[in-house]
Amino acid sequence: MKNFKGGNYRRFVKRPMDFILSLIAIIVLSPVFFIVAILVRTKLGSPVLFKQKRPGLNEEVFMMYKFRTMTDERDKNGNLLPDNARLTRFGKLLRSTSLDELPELFNILKGNMSIIGPRPLLVQYLPLYNSHQKRRHEVRPGLSGLAQISGRNAISWEDKFNLDVKYVDNLSFALDWKIILLTIKKTLVREGINSENVATMEPFKGSKKERIDL
Repeated sequence: MKNFKGGNYRRFVKRPMDFILSLIAIIVLSPVFFIVAILVRTKLGSPVLFKQKRPGLNEEVFMMYKFRTMTDERDKNGNLLPDNARLTRFGKLLRSTSLDELPELFNILKGNMSIIGPRPLLVQYLPLYNSHQKRRHEVRPGLSGLAQISGRNAISWEDKFNLDVKYVDNLSFALDWKIILLTIKKTLVREGINSENVATMEPFKGSKKERIDL
């Protein structure tokens, strides 16, 4: 079990495992990709994919792919309406079932992401992290992570970042598979998709303290 813990697991096992599992998932789920793409095109329009730059390992920026979940509705001045106004019932269904995340399997295949790791957040958050929070970028971002199985959007930013760093410090084969299995369970029961106040999660505005322990 020595090679399945810590640095050895990260260097020699995690990336090949990510590649193999993501490739298998893409092949097996190809009919689902096709059906969701058609539904998104029909109900939300074009483009079918939402693309956005996100910071990854060592804060290196990459293009992340997701299925689109919002319309492009704008006000009379041409500004996009708030998220909760553009997020349709169909979009909410995609998010609650995590089907919108499926295209990230291609990011995993390419090596931008991992199956398990801290979720890739917005580029504009990078200057707001304290030294503790920055450690979340010591590993590849993931499709799911310790924060997601512990509450996803229903927990505070500080708790989420502390869980991300806890994952970095305890990375192992056993922990990854525990998170994978719990992610499947929580996806099926649709737990922690939204925060209490908004359609997704309140923007991160920085932390006053260097670290807030769980």
